[in-house]
Amino acid sequence: MSERTESPAGFHDPVLAREVVELMAPTGNGLYLDGTVGGGGHTAILMDACSSCRIIAVDRDPDALEVARATLAQYGSRVRFIRARFDEALRSADLAEPLAGVLLDLGVSSHQLDSDGRGFAFRSGVALDMRMNAAQTDLPNAAQILNSEPEEALARIFHEYGEQPHSRRLARAVVERRSATPFRTSDDLVAVLYRTLRRAPKANEKARIFQALRIAVNEELASLERGLTVFREALAPNARIVVISYHSLEDRLVKNAFREWSRSCVCPPEMPVCTCRGAPLGSVLTRKAVRPGDVEVRRNPRARSARLRAWSKG
Repeated sequence: MSERTESPAGFHDPVLAREVVELMAPTGNGLYLDGTVGGGGHTAILMDACSSCRIIAVDRDPDALEVARATLAQYGSRVRFIRARFDEALRSADLAEPLAGVLLDLGVSSHQLDSDGRGFAFRSGVALDMRMNAAQTDLPNAAQILNSEPEEALARIFHEYGEQPHSRRLARAVVERRSATPFRTSDDLVAVLYRTLRRAPKANEKARIFQALRIAVNEELASLERGLTVFREALAPNARIVVISYHSLEDRLVKNAFREWSRSCVCPPEMPVCTCRGAPLGSVLTRKAVRPGDVEVRRNPRARSARLRAWSKG
């Protein structure tokens, strides 16, 4: 299961903090955006690295924003807070200038994982919610998806987002079970996985299915794809996007976007003459994903799956 690792009030020690500062290279009085502020750890480090920079701190989780406001209070008006999904944040930001940089620390925070009321974990008896913003009642929670989505849709969720090899069989078992008893808690989902595999599921197998549902509930990959494009267009020349992801689906999407933006031609191979943009939009700053070192992982085990990529606008 993808997760961020945090410290303030149960949030995290910001992962790859030194690398984030080096690659963001904050300077002057530039306006930056932290699209997943969480407990405020990365924003605080960036503010300390640049005494006159300003940051728009965004999170869809109201609990996270409350903690971030307290953590970042010392920076006063240099930090502006927006509660929104990051791909929708600029609608509320009313920007008067281009962004000098964007940071996205994706995944689920320790605070969210450790809170049974949020329903992200597969601990026994946890309600199947998984919404990043539980107050957003217009979004279906995980239980509602399991109890209402067609079998084909469930199989796609389990296959594409959870990389589950038995996705069709699992979807069929979900539909059969809900016809008699609706899904309510983590135990219900684990029991169906047990029946599908015909053995006790391993921790990573449970984690992948819970991850798949969380991605579907929060539309995470679609939000990331939209957000990357929105932020690229809002960047000033030479400004940077830094993204920390925690599972291969996110990382692949980020890697492919950065590579595509860095190509001079994106015409189909059969085109005899280039008719596209004809020049790269910018350049990749990280030849391969940057990973935490052994020392950081020992100090902060939940950072072990983090992968950082960075891109600079031309």
